[in-house]
Amino acid sequence: MLVRLLSGLVLITVFFLSACGGGGEKVLAVGDMAPEFRAVGLQGEKIQLSEWKGSPVILRFWSTDCKYCRADTPIFNYYFENYKEKGLRVVYVNTGEESMALVKEFVADLEITFPVIKEGGQAIATQYNVKIVPQTIFISPEGIILTAILGGVGEAEFKEILGNFL
Repeated sequence: MLVRLLSGLVLITVFFLSACGGGGEKVLAVGDMAPEFRAVGLQGEKIQLSEWKGSPVILRFWSTDCKYCRADTPIFNYYFENYKEKGLRVVYVNTGEESMALVKEFVADLEITFPVIKEGGQAIATQYNVKIVPQTIFISPEGIILTAILGGVGEAEFKEILGNFL
């Protein structure tokens, strides 16, 4: 069953990271280096992927009207709070057109303590060929894309993907 799940994740990853890859866009795949990005979080913190080298990174592309984003944010909170001392980095990248006030309300309601990016979220999504949210991209401590998951993410995925790094 686990092999079937992982095979499905790989197929989904290849499909969604390469979706709409024509027109000169770089097609990303599992095993590629994660594209560098820089942004400023809602709290004014500077976020740069390369500064997190040596740590596993989770990029979550989301919008406030996404039911999966609201439903599984507690698992992201749990993993961040329990593994940040071991180096885990999590960043939510908002790709919606909603207002900053609505984004801040979402963050407050769900008690998100890791960085959240609003401005520039579309640019980062474009770098990662993200067309549909939610999408979660797991990046190894070496900066390699491990997988991408479309839709909700559960504890089983966190354990399977991050287990060796935490």
